[in-house]
Amino acid sequence: MKYQRILLKLSGEALMGKKEFGIDSDVLEQYALEIKRAYETGAQIAIVIGGGNIFRGVQGVQGGVVDRAQGDYMGMLATVINAMALQGALEKYGLKTRLLSAIKMEQICEPFIRRRAIRHLEKGRIVIFGAGTGNPYFTTDSAASLRAVEIEADVILKGTRVDGVYTADPEKDPSAQKFDTISFTEVYKRGLNVMDLTAITLCKENNLPIIVFDMNKVGNLINIIKGESVGTLVAG
Repeated sequence: MKYQRILLKLSGEALMGKKEFGIDSDVLEQYALEIKRAYETGAQIAIVIGGGNIFRGVQGVQGGVVDRAQGDYMGMLATVINAMALQGALEKYGLKTRLLSAIKMEQICEPFIRRRAIRHLEKGRIVIFGAGTGNPYFTTDSAASLRAVEIEADVILKGTRVDGVYTADPEKDPSAQKFDTISFTEVYKRGLNVMDLTAITLCKENNLPIIVFDMNKVGNLINIIKGESVGTLVAG
């Protein structure tokens, strides 16, 4: 096993499947099974999930209904809904989980405490981080990078709909070329949409590698943990 402690970043949009919004139960179950197989390797797994399938802060701002900060807080609550759904799916398969939120919600989850999160991982529990960083103006990409650094993860695994980082969006440009590996500096220079700049900077400063991969392909997650070359490695 190459990676002992991972942070898996999932997008909220991925949970929609073929729906226009909300959560596709088939996708949720597939992800739960993939995470279960990865857990059975002995890896310690933490997860951050977005909320874009339910609400994005920018939606409210564009509509002129709420200001940016209020919209971002609404988005954070959306991530907690997704986190609870994923927690339920994982526990259906007998996995021990803990949901830690950056915003206190004592009735449904624990508050985020760094030492407690690490202890849960050491005890073999899957830890899901909800509510982003707890602050507006930060994305769940930034939250994933921050939590990964805090828990001393070996790598961030960003599960997406594409199988790595390309020179352009492969869904729009068929001539786009895939990178097997790429440096943080090159990501900056090319303006590639790997994670937002705050997240990329945090990973670069802490020598934390990122692997971008297709989460929808069965076996990818466990193969990465085992050390196989899957997706694109961003490091250095």
